[in-house]
Amino acid sequence: MPTSAQFSSHAGERAYPGIAAAGGVVHARVLVIGHGPAELPERELDASEVPGELDRFQRALMETREELHAVQRQVSSAMGAKEAEIFETQLLVLDDPTLLDEVNRGIAERRRNAEAAFHEVAGKYADALAAVDDDYLRERAADVRDVAHRVLNNLMGVASASDLSRLTEPVIVVAPDLSPSTTAVLDRTKVLGFATDGGGQTSHTAIMARKLRIPAVVGLWQATRHVRSGEYALLDGHSGTLILNPTDATLFQYGQIRERRAAFEQRLRDLREQPAVTFDGSKIILAANIDDPADAAAVKEAGAEGVGLFRTEFLFLKSSEAPDEEAQFAAYREAAAALAPAGVVIRTLDLGGDKLPAEDAHREENPFLGWRAIRISLDRPAQFKQQLRAILRASAHGNVKLMYPMISSLDELLAANALLDECRQELRSAGVPFDEQMEVGMMIEVPSAALIAPLLAPHVKFFSFGTNDLTQYTIAVDRMNERVAHLHQVSHPGVLRLMQMTIEAAREHGCWVGVCGEAAGDPAVIPLFVGLGVQELSATPAVVPAAKFLVRRLKVDEARAMTAEAIRTGTAKGAYERSLALARQVAPELFPT
Repeated sequence: MPTSAQFSSHAGERAYPGIAAAGGVVHARVLVIGHGPAELPERELDASEVPGELDRFQRALMETREELHAVQRQVSSAMGAKEAEIFETQLLVLDDPTLLDEVNRGIAERRRNAEAAFHEVAGKYADALAAVDDDYLRERAADVRDVAHRVLNNLMGVASASDLSRLTEPVIVVAPDLSPSTTAVLDRTKVLGFATDGGGQTSHTAIMARKLRIPAVVGLWQATRHVRSGEYALLDGHSGTLILNPTDATLFQYGQIRERRAAFEQRLRDLREQPAVTFDGSKIILAANIDDPADAAAVKEAGAEGVGLFRTEFLFLKSSEAPDEEAQFAAYREAAAALAPAGVVIRTLDLGGDKLPAEDAHREENPFLGWRAIRISLDRPAQFKQQLRAILRASAHGNVKLMYPMISSLDELLAANALLDECRQELRSAGVPFDEQMEVGMMIEVPSAALIAPLLAPHVKFFSFGTNDLTQYTIAVDRMNERVAHLHQVSHPGVLRLMQMTIEAAREHGCWVGVCGEAAGDPAVIPLFVGLGVQELSATPAVVPAAKFLVRRLKVDEARAMTAEAIRTGTAKGAYERSLALARQVAPELFPT
């Protein structure tokens, strides 16, 4: 995380480093916007005021629902139904019985005014989501904050200060964060780019920016404290940098970079139909991660060869009720049919103690060592079998593969396979078609799984590394803890050795191995994975073209030699630097300076 001392300056020019979220370079004036009302009223109610205050709160909720429905219709008309779905989560927040009951108690029992009661409860919910060790769910804290912002504005009778639909000149928007409803209704002819203090690759800001093809930089930490509206800025969405008051020399330099980048982007587009084959002839499958069957279009556009991870938990989390077998079957079949004959790896439910439907939520001291993923599924065999049958049925409509998450023991794998066999027999007896040869695999996310890989391999057709969890559990690092997050490095020799052991066991038993974690799309560490012998890389669709460009320039022998040397260094930094050096050597275009 950068500090103010790390912000560089030269002749009035100031550079703020962040995270590249959407590519492109733009130059315009800055518009700084914030969140929430300037002052929140807070007072103790008289007993006679409580009924009226409860009614006032309900009216604000109703007004907010109407606003969100209006925004949803506008987005659906302008951008499509898929993009409009992001507001379903916000509408669910407004109907969350746990949240609303707590606010009502705050008003009725503690006699707090509606603004204060709602602000406290919504803030608590948003903070809890922000602490989750899952990029997608952590970014959903923005949904809660956006809803809270709207409800508070309606309670106080004030208009939103962040309405980007009525701008009069082109701007680069700089904000602590940007809500879905803010980005969805912006005037795309006026907002040239986004820059936010918070957020990551999976934040709404990043997702919307990529869909709108607007440059974006996130994770700027406290840039809004140093930036003023009206200043000129240059936003580099490729390197992840916001430059305030750029000099003529900087503008000239970036003009040249922009031209080179445009030419390079065309080269990436030209590779869409080309296979990911290394320079010395080894085939690497480059797949994509999805959350919804509608994402199949993005998979094809990126030139990915199918799906290496279909996260099925989002079918459950985006609805107040768990989808039944038919609803799941329809979703899995849609993805399989859309991408056939390419493979679609469907992961069974990967919910955890920190991400459960409201009726199942309970407090755990350490949810990441608790009731999650395959443990929940095995504890609920009836619900688990619904999902297994839905996946099996979908396999009749495409090249479907099934994958279990978070396996930590042979007992868990055998129990899951036994339930799968029961489902196969049930479908056979009912005359329901499915692929008898459907491949079954498992995630390697827990060190124990890597250590017993020779025992697990005979019972699966493939392994897939979840790099975030494997790194977290191997190094004992919470990557959301700012004090130790820098230690969370997939290039740690301990992580690489566990991957090496797993791949060797897989090779002995005829299994293939993939990586479907966040690191699979990082050009700096892809050479390590190729050198270890990984056969499939699956990442977000947006990064697939760049990954393919790199893979086609790597030589497996060189990557293998580099990886062996990287592990021998004994340090995460040493391993990372060697991998990065090889990537830069063969594909310097991916690392613009």
